Amino acid sequence: MQGARLLIVDDDRPFLQRLERAMEKRGFDTVSAETVSDAIAKVKAQPPAFAVVDMRLGDGSGLDVIAELQSRRPDARAIILTGYGNIATAVTAVKLGAVDYLAKPADADEIFAALTQKPDEKAELPENPMSADRVRWEHIQRIYELCDRNVSETARRLNMHRRTLQRILAKRAPR
Repeated sequence: MQGARLLIVDDDRPFLQRLERAMEKRGFDTVSAETVSDAIAKVKAQPPAFAVVDMRLGDGSGLDVIAELQSRRPDARAIILTGYGNIATAVTAVKLGAVDYLAKPADADEIFAALTQKPDEKAELPENPMSADRVRWEHIQRIYELCDRNVSETARRLNMHRRTLQRILAKRAPR
């Protein structure tokens, strides 16, 4: 990995800076972006060998960055990070060329392992898979975000009473 170029794209600046430092300690030459447009410009200027891309950015989808990277450098290894994971976007990310799809919060060791894993290696099963309550909470959060944080619209889409949804949203995420 020594000197390999790594593009990190995330709109959460503190996370981005921590991840940059952690990956530099592991031997990567890092470059970062906080928007899809900035990331695509950096990919066009000098396509990196590796990329860590947040799924949801302020100006669009991280999948656009993955697609651009794969068109410019098909051998690049990219992973998607997301706080709102679902199977459809994971499949799309892999079809576009991502080698892995990690749920936030992912630590630097997990990200490094995903980036450096050999193509024929199988991923290990997680030590602590999400509980059914956590999966339900993640789904509700994803729909809530898709509805631009509109409680009434989210409740309608989930076929749930508005007050019930408000109580769920007010609680912390289950483990």
